[in-house]
Amino acid sequence: MENKLHVKDLTISFRTTNGKVQAVRNISFDLAKGETLSIVGESGSGKSVTSKAILGILAGNAIIEGGEIIYDGKDLLKISEEEFHKIRGDKIAMIFQDPMSSLNPIVKIGRQLTEAMILKGKARQRESRKTFNTYLKNLCESMKEAVANGDKTIEKEMDEKCRNFDKFEYKHLDLESAYNKAHDAASEAIEDIGELVFELEKNAAKDLPYRIKEIATNAKLSVQEYVVNEKAGRLIELAKGLPSYVKACKKSGDYTPAIVALKEMKSILSEAAAFEKPNFFAMGYYVTYAKKPLPDMPVSELNKFLRKYLDEDFMLDFIANARQGIEKYAKKSYEHKADAIKVLEEHKKVFEAEHLNRAECYATAHTLTHKVNECIDPLEIVKDSLTYTFGSGLKSDLDVYFIGKIKNKKEQAKYDKAKAKYDRKVAKGKTPDYTIPAPNITDLERAKANIVYQIDRLIKHYQESLAAASSRDYDTETVDAIDHLKANASGVVNKVTKKIAKVRAIKLMEEVGIAEPRRRYNQYPFEFSGGMRQRIVIAIALATDPDILICDEPTTALDVTIQSQILELINKLKDERKLSVIFITHDLGVVANMADRIAVMYAGKIVEYGTSEDIFYHAAHPYTWALLSSMPDLDTNERLEAIPGTPPNMIYPPKGDAFAPRNKYAMKIDFERQPPMFKITDTHYAATWLLHPDAPKVDPPKIIVDRIKRMQEKNKQNASGEDSGKEENV
Repeated sequence: MENKLHVKDLTISFRTTNGKVQAVRNISFDLAKGETLSIVGESGSGKSVTSKAILGILAGNAIIEGGEIIYDGKDLLKISEEEFHKIRGDKIAMIFQDPMSSLNPIVKIGRQLTEAMILKGKARQRESRKTFNTYLKNLCESMKEAVANGDKTIEKEMDEKCRNFDKFEYKHLDLESAYNKAHDAASEAIEDIGELVFELEKNAAKDLPYRIKEIATNAKLSVQEYVVNEKAGRLIELAKGLPSYVKACKKSGDYTPAIVALKEMKSILSEAAAFEKPNFFAMGYYVTYAKKPLPDMPVSELNKFLRKYLDEDFMLDFIANARQGIEKYAKKSYEHKADAIKVLEEHKKVFEAEHLNRAECYATAHTLTHKVNECIDPLEIVKDSLTYTFGSGLKSDLDVYFIGKIKNKKEQAKYDKAKAKYDRKVAKGKTPDYTIPAPNITDLERAKANIVYQIDRLIKHYQESLAAASSRDYDTETVDAIDHLKANASGVVNKVTKKIAKVRAIKLMEEVGIAEPRRRYNQYPFEFSGGMRQRIVIAIALATDPDILICDEPTTALDVTIQSQILELINKLKDERKLSVIFITHDLGVVANMADRIAVMYAGKIVEYGTSEDIFYHAAHPYTWALLSSMPDLDTNERLEAIPGTPPNMIYPPKGDAFAPRNKYAMKIDFERQPPMFKITDTHYAATWLLHPDAPKVDPPKIIVDRIKRMQEKNKQNASGEDSGKEENV
């Protein structure tokens, strides 16, 4: 499954007047396409800090001490704010706990929805044009290299083919743009007419002259060969007559004639909006090169004719050459990867030395980065994140090590001086009213290990890539490449105007379950209930069609019934839009029916990680047991178990397992050493010494065992109920 996000060894602290708070400590996880990952933990566990780091909105006193967050071939911890602006809200969106923290109380909902669409729409147009040009140029170079083999005549032929593709693609954009404008105008007119007819029938219409003018304008704009065509004359006649209809109706007080005219207009527009869309890609080629008028036939037949003409005259030959180019560049990349493995293994020893030489390390890093960059295949649509981020990641880890060496001496000297002063006061019989925070010491051994790990990880990645080389399907990849070009070309065309944004915003409001969206479009946030405000925030988050949606406790401030509705909505939208979701909560019960995988966090660390079934039926960490024990259960009158004690002060993080002081199963080693992440199954991991082979066997608490039995019984009953229902239907 394709990973959309990769978080590795993320470590974040915060500077405070009392010392440095270690909020997130060396956590790692992946997020796959279309998956929901839930991060669960008490307040202060670091879950919200993690989400804010992904979105690049950490507070000014935050210190990112290490790790990486990889998205689309970029390390989000190392990109500029300008680059982040293209991702935040566009590719990665967030829903916050309090909807009013995301809404402007004095701006109407409609404007807040359309603002993001218009701004991000312009940015996407620019990005699409740039991507199209760059990709087509790289494809052309690969075709020349693969097909021409140095023959200048064939090279010119490949250049000509790519220029022809660009030329007819430009015509395709022109044709599709005209169609989109007419179709969007028709869609808006349909919505406006529906709302106005409803109000006229209730005798509650307002701003009639303005609204009639808008409907008439959109009706005229919808006249286009493939939208409103045959009935264009009648539609324009009705549109021109609307003002006089309304004027006459206003005098008589009977709006029936106006309603009849509006309904006829809506019927014409609805019929037109449902027509099959022409294949403008193929039409662009025919119009550019056939030098003949388009044949007069139904759109379905026309599409077949145009596709056949395009394939026979150009496309099949172009695809064959493109396939050769894609395969050529892929094999070239494999050759570079094989060389890179040797170079990486040979130079790794520089970073494994007991004492690292600064000049030698940075020079070697430069050599390795150059070698790894040669492995980049510019025709890969899904970027190889490890290759793209290797250079910046290696340099960053070297900076941590060498800057840390200098900083450690200063920090230790500062600490020793403060400690000596503190001890002198104690020696004089005084009791200081302050404590000395521990020095901010960089773990140099860990920094060295991170450098070597980066190299080892890339070597393994390249070895796996080479092993899978023979299974690549270049035919499918070539079709994907052409679709990639077409998608970016269409992205240039899809300009988001204010009118288009309004139509989309109203559709989004419908999608998130807001009744009467056209009326509520013009309302302020204070006119909505808490649940409705959260639906608006979800609509705003989805306005730019993101890849990843981060939900930071979106149901905490809502009552139980509304909570359930919002969770169902997020689940539905995830499935329909193929979203990847990170769901943050302190309540395990909230995510029982929506999480694919769950990461349990405590004191800045992930203490257990697994599928939803792993966590609910086979929990292994005492903290997860405690969370499960504190979940309300309607099927029993058992008293809920509160988790004793409080989370540790993360200015002074504990030496061993942070949960040990609150854990009745804690052993001596829990207070002395942090447990590693033990593997239970391929999908299930937990950081507890109870999983060590030498640890005494400890069973989960009785309340957990009983709860699991009840859940299993419920599942059996539900399954048998479904089966009997199927039999009855048969």
